[in-house]
Amino acid sequence: MGRLILILGGARSGKSRFAQQLAQTCSDEEHRSVVYIATAEAGDEHMRQRIERHRRGRPSGWETVEAPQNVAAAIEAAGDSAAAIIVDCLTLWISNLLLAGGEDFNEAQAASREEAILEEVTTLIRAARKASARVIVVSNEVGMGIVPLTGLGRIFRDIAGRANQALAQAADEVYVMWAGLPQRIK
Repeated sequence: MGRLILILGGARSGKSRFAQQLAQTCSDEEHRSVVYIATAEAGDEHMRQRIERHRRGRPSGWETVEAPQNVAAAIEAAGDSAAAIIVDCLTLWISNLLLAGGEDFNEAQAASREEAILEEVTTLIRAARKASARVIVVSNEVGMGIVPLTGLGRIFRDIAGRANQALAQAADEVYVMWAGLPQRIK
């Protein structure tokens, strides 16, 4: 049974860097590689630049798997070959799943999408548990800021909060990043 590690924090709190440090330690100890599952999609120039910065910040020997929606399948595919698997990041993945059917939907459709996304989170947890690798999931804590102005923003915040709760309950370790400093809370 694999170990599941969740790293939460705000924007630019050092989540990805800390995840990479944990993964590198696993790789060094087990003499096996790291698989980096990237969920971001370059929808605009700013995002393309962010993705490129992240790519340059990873060791060249790590395998990168682009999985904007099929994260559980990517974990299953890499689960026994790697020392560690990083999923970066859960909240971008949730956004991809939420917007896959378009931005215009009514309340009943929103509830259906939320249910489907949370089922995907459960599938991700099961895949992480089956993997022999440590699975390190990076996620933004989005509930500590202002209430989003749009309905879509509030739906996203609520789904992300529920997903973070489910992962935190299932995780063996949970860290919160504060200004680049990790605090272990589980």
